[in-house]
Amino acid sequence: MSYDVLVIGGGPAGLSAAVNVRARGRSVLVVSNPPEENALWRAEKVDNYLGLPDMTGPQMLTAFRRHAERAGVVLQEGKVLNTMYMSETWYVSIGTEMENAKALVLASGVVRGNKFPGEAEFLGRGVSYCATCDGMLYRGKPVAVLGYSETARREAEFLQGIGCEVTYFERPKQCGISGGERVEKVTCDGVTVRTDCVFLLRPAMAPTDLFPGLELENGYVRTGRKMETNLPGVFAAGDCTGGALQVSVAAGEGLIAGQSAAAYVAALQRKTMK
Repeated sequence: MSYDVLVIGGGPAGLSAAVNVRARGRSVLVVSNPPEENALWRAEKVDNYLGLPDMTGPQMLTAFRRHAERAGVVLQEGKVLNTMYMSETWYVSIGTEMENAKALVLASGVVRGNKFPGEAEFLGRGVSYCATCDGMLYRGKPVAVLGYSETARREAEFLQGIGCEVTYFERPKQCGISGGERVEKVTCDGVTVRTDCVFLLRPAMAPTDLFPGLELENGYVRTGRKMETNLPGVFAAGDCTGGALQVSVAAGEGLIAGQSAAAYVAALQRKTMK
């Protein structure tokens, strides 16, 4: 399905952006992990958000999501795996599905881009970031799952259910992937197993993995005053841009990013009508 704006991330920044896109009459899709995986959900109490004192993280995030739903925002659970820009349109791969939009708002929180040895070299040759996408290729074969998200065990159970021989590693700190033409083994925290595929299940992809060529500054996404990035139609907001990692900052940046994305889409439409 085609949207005016697609938002990556369902925290305060992403939901604020989406609400402000809808306020300008544009369609918007928010793609995120389950709310329980959001950093705000783990906050016992938030005292410094103006007008909403003494709220727990789950209460606040639930209120934000309800606001977005009432505004007509489409919410979808999933992980964005890659993006492609073509003919003034962004195409976004979400698991096995593909969506497209004229503008994107990146609000994925803090995601570091450090890779394990062998990860980049074997990507597509035995390294995968999506069990439901690639699992059927390894039925009856040994696979390793490196789980760094709350849903990783469910994905490991899916692999077992389709006949894979699964070895599960819970948040290993050290990892090395090796092989010849394809992956042959993985070593996690000193334990080595033979495997045909390593499923690296992180909460989200690093920004530069999703957007090759995206400019960073001190490890964070570089933006201008309108929360624009150096890529056409891509805006960013919240913790991924650095600065004070606070709910109020994220919501404010999301507001600007949403307004800017909606204005960008409007400008594209005016250009097409000429």
